Amino acid sequence: MAAPRGGSAGVNGHRIADESLLNDEKSMLANDPGGMLRATASAGAQVREAAALASEVDLSMLADEGRPRAVVVAGIGTAGLTGSILSTVAGPRCPVPIIGHRSAGVPGWVGAADVVIAVSASGRSPEALAAAEAAARRGARLVAIGNPGSDLEALAERARAPFIGVPRRAPARATLWGLTIPVLFAGRALGIAKLAEADIAETATRLDADAERCRPGADSFVNPAKELALGLAGSVPIVWGSSPLATVAARRFADTLAANARYPVMAGALGEAGRGRVGLLDGVFGGLAETTRDIFADPDDDDETLTRLRLVVFRDGGLNPEDDADEPVAVEERRADAIQTIADRRGVRCDVLTAEGGSTLERLASLVAVPDYASLYLALAHGLDPMAVPAISEMKELANPLPEGL
Repeated sequence: MAAPRGGSAGVNGHRIADESLLNDEKSMLANDPGGMLRATASAGAQVREAAALASEVDLSMLADEGRPRAVVVAGIGTAGLTGSILSTVAGPRCPVPIIGHRSAGVPGWVGAADVVIAVSASGRSPEALAAAEAAARRGARLVAIGNPGSDLEALAERARAPFIGVPRRAPARATLWGLTIPVLFAGRALGIAKLAEADIAETATRLDADAERCRPGADSFVNPAKELALGLAGSVPIVWGSSPLATVAARRFADTLAANARYPVMAGALGEAGRGRVGLLDGVFGGLAETTRDIFADPDDDDETLTRLRLVVFRDGGLNPEDDADEPVAVEERRADAIQTIADRRGVRCDVLTAEGGSTLERLASLVAVPDYASLYLALAHGLDPMAVPAISEMKELANPLPEGL
């Protein structure tokens, strides 16, 4: 039989989310053959393992030549996000620019005065490999992070650069913390990021606790991730962060919603959104759509054919002292309050997640954990396998064809 055409090859699932699927643990696990739920639940263990592995690597050579001119974190996808996390943990008063580079090679200005951190979960990413090779060629200090025994490790050995091996046990998007912690260790070795052992331990504990709260066996009415997933079902999500830290979490949620649940999503900083994109709340999927809603109707009886916006606001919690923030915390808080009020006036439903914890790393983890699970539960509610994404495989096949004769 000929394979389906028109982009439907290998695509299974159903358009309308089914809440009953999320209250059947056996069915959920059967629809997750790749173990994405299990991999996500390992976040706390990833932090501990990655910290132990990173501590065994001698990173002193990174600091031997003093403070670098700039730090480039090279990687794509989840690996690329680690650069944003390093910048967030380093804070706005970091004396060195931290540049995330998400394409092959490194910026043209990189040279011997700079540091390149090449990150790839598989150790085979063309972007990370090209960055490591360019860094070595230009005489920049290099540290590589990825799967042991990979091409990236071999390249680091040839360049006599430190390599932090992090075993790959799941897709990169489920190993964020295994990649992030070594990057932060490199930042600490360079003297640009503070990372206390207590911060690592508390972050791991926080992730463990959220894994328990969001476990598959917890019913949707007591599971915050299932509740968030069901609220987003059938909508076009807009995810905004009130601060730089919250914006990193917002963009992470957008990535996981797209990859795991295949939902179109917009994400970014609330400050920037307030200069233009906030107008979406007035548009055909926002306030105009909400005017057709019967306020007395059961929310479960909404017209499923009408797509509406669903706003998700990530708030930093106002825990940063003002002298360490890009702008006064009071400004961030007023902006977040304002967007919630604007959404409420237009009938656009809004979910709010507020950071908790003492350190920057723990607060970031508190904003990432529940949304990570929510993206998986939203996929499972639609009958989708959150690991298998046929379009990704097709993209790799069509964009990187094998040489002729192979």
